[in-house]
Amino acid sequence: MTRRQKRSRAAGTPPRRKCRALFVALAVVAGATLAGTAPADAATWTGVAPGVTYRQYDLVAAAGTARAHVLGVDLADSRVRLGLLYPGAMAARATVSSLAGRQKAVAGVNGDFFDITEAQHPGVAATGASVGPAVAGGRALKGAVPDAQRFGPAPPRGTDTRAVVGVGADGRARLDSLTLDGWYTAAGRRMPLGGVNQYALPENSVGAYTADWGSVSRRRAACGSDTARAAPCSTGAYEVTVRRGRVVSASVTPGSGAIAAGSTVLVGREAGAQRLRRLIVGQRVAVRYALRSASGSAYGFAVGGIPVLSGGRPLAGLDTSVSAVRTAVGIGDGGRRVFLFALDGAARYRRGLTIAEVAAALRGLGATEGFGLDGGGSSTLVARPPGAAARVTVRNHPSDGAERPVANGVGVFVS
Repeated sequence: MTRRQKRSRAAGTPPRRKCRALFVALAVVAGATLAGTAPADAATWTGVAPGVTYRQYDLVAAAGTARAHVLGVDLADSRVRLGLLYPGAMAARATVSSLAGRQKAVAGVNGDFFDITEAQHPGVAATGASVGPAVAGGRALKGAVPDAQRFGPAPPRGTDTRAVVGVGADGRARLDSLTLDGWYTAAGRRMPLGGVNQYALPENSVGAYTADWGSVSRRRAACGSDTARAAPCSTGAYEVTVRRGRVVSASVTPGSGAIAAGSTVLVGREAGAQRLRRLIVGQRVAVRYALRSASGSAYGFAVGGIPVLSGGRPLAGLDTSVSAVRTAVGIGDGGRRVFLFALDGAARYRRGLTIAEVAAALRGLGATEGFGLDGGGSSTLVARPPGAAARVTVRNHPSDGAERPVANGVGVFVS
């Protein structure tokens, strides 16, 4: 024992506990100091399932005390994987606990920001679809909406709606960007797709909608603009339905209802609508698309959100003024360790953290990469009782007083 350790023991503070307190107190991001106030036993991880642990602890932040609920996920354990929780359609919502129960996840958190209200567009219902790309089981489900049509806080400079957190074919988690690479071919001409199963399309584009979209109206796709989510809906939308490679119907307004397997509905706005008007019933049309990653990685799972931490450093421009209940993902140990982080929404803790403070909290857990997910009433963390085969329970207190139905989530699965 060193002389310093002897002095520490004499003062009644175990050396490890003092070091931990010092580490958290030094987690400074953009001028905001984040200090942990949890007793030693609250920092102990408890088992949920093989390779999955849980803890809760308090943080003293700019707006007051916040309570964090965290799942630690060991992706180095071959029995453990992450996957997308979603209600079977992109334009649909369900609670995290019901999604986890249906898909047999042992734990999870809510996911991407989503189209929750359409007050600016009279007569147009919110779709419930998420902002960013989504991948499940290695299959591309949807692309990202235009940046100006996103919901949620402003992202850090240099990032956009294509940002994702996911797990690659190598089994490691990472932050990346997924860009739609899609087109439709008719009469020997190949034309680009501006979106796939998205609640908003770029101006003058054509988007593809499949059975993965669901039964909600596609009218919202032609509303807003490339510069304003609240801009009026286009008056020149048009759609055609392609089944088994041929046009079978057309409509001057985007429709609704389930899309049959093997069919694709093409929705065009402005110049995109004019291009679709040239198609005739019986004409051959081929539709192809994929999501291409900036890193070149292939993903088995990916979900959209906002990057907040990269290479152990907070991204420039993270907000330091608005505190709220939030959900986030942290990645450490070269992508082998994942932290699913959700704040408590009980009245005592509801002031929450700023985005900069979330980045600091993730770094304090050992993350080098961090990613923000939807917050407020959406923030939910669920886990099954330790070692039990029972259904998951909600571990935090959702700030709405009950679980909010969400577009998707991040599920933890154990085989």
